Amino acid sequence: MKIKAKKQFGQNFLKDSTYIQQIIQAMPNDDLKVAEIGPGLGDLTKYLVDVKSVEAFEVDTDLCKLLQSKFDKEITTNLLRLNCGDVLEAWQGSLIDEDYDLVANLPYYIATNIILKALADSKCKNILVMVQLEVAEKFCASEGQKQFGSLGVITQSVGDAHIVVQVPPTAFEPPPKINSAVFLIEKNADRSDEVFESMLRVAFKQPRKTLMKNLSSVYDKEKLQEAFANLNFTLTIRPHQVSTNNYKELYKKLN
Repeated sequence: MKIKAKKQFGQNFLKDSTYIQQIIQAMPNDDLKVAEIGPGLGDLTKYLVDVKSVEAFEVDTDLCKLLQSKFDKEITTNLLRLNCGDVLEAWQGSLIDEDYDLVANLPYYIATNIILKALADSKCKNILVMVQLEVAEKFCASEGQKQFGSLGVITQSVGDAHIVVQVPPTAFEPPPKINSAVFLIEKNADRSDEVFESMLRVAFKQPRKTLMKNLSSVYDKEKLQEAFANLNFTLTIRPHQVSTNNYKELYKKLN
């Protein structure tokens, strides 16, 4: 059964086994179940089921039929549970009802949304995913780097993140027009403070403007000046120059 990648599902199948092996080697050393979103042709899945119990979520009905046939034995022996349908509809609170690690080559069009949901999911303990390089850099960025924004602050608030390996377009079929990267987030907390995150959205709304200019669109300027003085911020400091801990301190002073 020949399956063609479908644009509406953002499908680019990872075919280079070198990078698949690097994902497997980077997996956290624990006994947790793995949730895989968008298993595609099962090229990563076949290695995952060798080492872990896997719960997979596939939206494409053609691929679901292929996976059911390809992994019939693993499904029968409960090494693999395959869910056919939209993972975002299935994800109510926790994706599955036990602690798990998310390991996946994520479809680019929903990657950021998936990662943010996993950061908020108390059952999700680690996130090891492949996404477009630009997205990986935003989640893994630190203060001072131009890519540092609200995603970096949110990630640092819940754990530690680093890029495992960059992946060229030639590793995929069909090759995407952009570079990809595998990155790992090891969680030690969960996303929970929506008010803090709304402050971050304001802070980074126009990254090239000063933090004071961005925040003064919502917060009282005198209160901001007082908070900046207490934290030894210059009035010209840019949003990407402030550390996660200092954003937390600023949040306390403004709310």
